[in-house]
Amino acid sequence: MNYKTQEVAGGVPVKMWTQGVPVEPEAMEQLSNTARLPVVFKHVAAMPDVHLGIGATVGSVVPTIKAIIPAAVGVDIGCGMMAAKTTLRAEDLPDNLGPLRSAIERAVPHGFSPRNRGGRDQGAWENPPERVDQAWSTLADEFDALCELHPRLKQTNNRKHLGTLGTGNHFIEVCLDETGFVWFMLHSGSRGVGNAIGTHFIELAKKDAERNQRNLPDKDLAYFEEGAQYFGDYVRAVSWAQKFAMRNREVMMANLIATVRQVIPKPFESHVEAVNCHHNYVQKEHHFGEDVFVTRKGAVSAKRGQLGIIPGSMGARSYIVRGLGNPESFESCSHGAGRVMSRTKAKKMFTVQDQIKATEGVECRKDADVIDEIPMAYKDIDAVMQAQQDLVEVVHTLKQVVCVKG
Repeated sequence: MNYKTQEVAGGVPVKMWTQGVPVEPEAMEQLSNTARLPVVFKHVAAMPDVHLGIGATVGSVVPTIKAIIPAAVGVDIGCGMMAAKTTLRAEDLPDNLGPLRSAIERAVPHGFSPRNRGGRDQGAWENPPERVDQAWSTLADEFDALCELHPRLKQTNNRKHLGTLGTGNHFIEVCLDETGFVWFMLHSGSRGVGNAIGTHFIELAKKDAERNQRNLPDKDLAYFEEGAQYFGDYVRAVSWAQKFAMRNREVMMANLIATVRQVIPKPFESHVEAVNCHHNYVQKEHHFGEDVFVTRKGAVSAKRGQLGIIPGSMGARSYIVRGLGNPESFESCSHGAGRVMSRTKAKKMFTVQDQIKATEGVECRKDADVIDEIPMAYKDIDAVMQAQQDLVEVVHTLKQVVCVKG
């Protein structure tokens, strides 16, 4: 048995796959608060990358009966990973990877520049290309219907954010696997529109909780029960945002592959093996004889045989994994290494020199603005993998050689 069970007074237990990895006391408190909600089913599962979040911890799996907690899903709805194995090999890559990184940075909008500085947001398209418009056409009608119900969603970055990377821990990488094959991997979600949907419904859930005088252990854990005024709208909105996130990664991957083809003359196949998985989302599933809503906040579905992606930091290995379908984790695994410190603390503790040393051999930004993503701000990915050996098996081990950060 790889997990330990933490009993929670007045709540369901918390099962923790955290052997050999640190867990902050504040994260433990959040897990206990979640476990005390009357709508939580059976137990809460904490993954080895568990750490403090808003309301609910990042790295937790929360099953609920006839209710959903919008803040547990969060505001980066559908955030996740996509990876594609190619027929290119290490020796096909140019000796100098700088031009390849620059080409990717030019091809995929990333980062953010506030509108009030004048000019456009560098993280959005000015004029979305045809590939983006084709993908948007599959999402537009449903989005218009949502905007009729909730007009404030109209004034968001939606179409212009499709196929863009974002900021923070979102990234695009060129990696090598254990046998020298080249993989492309990226991490992003539902961008501005998903953030707006998440924020809007978290506020509505809090108002709903106030009206019903629910005694919540944390106001961020406000939930909608089936039959509540906005429950159906939230289910529609969240599933749309998850679709947007999936398309976002597909459009970015297509753009990335087209860009690499311009830089590397050798013809190659691109989707020899491909995985596209969410790690911030909610969906209906069947567990322990019940139909429940499963919210994975920083966790990946790991049904038996299902492929998933567990990335390390920008200087560490990443893993393509196959699920073992462990029922105790609600068939889930971790979504990455998990932070051990806040972005602010990382910027205070480490220097640009530290960043240069920690990302040696990786073609990436090495400036003051990315110190918050330094590998030392994350848990040891190998310890995280060790702690979840009963959840997944490793299929491929990837090491990045190019990393583009938002």
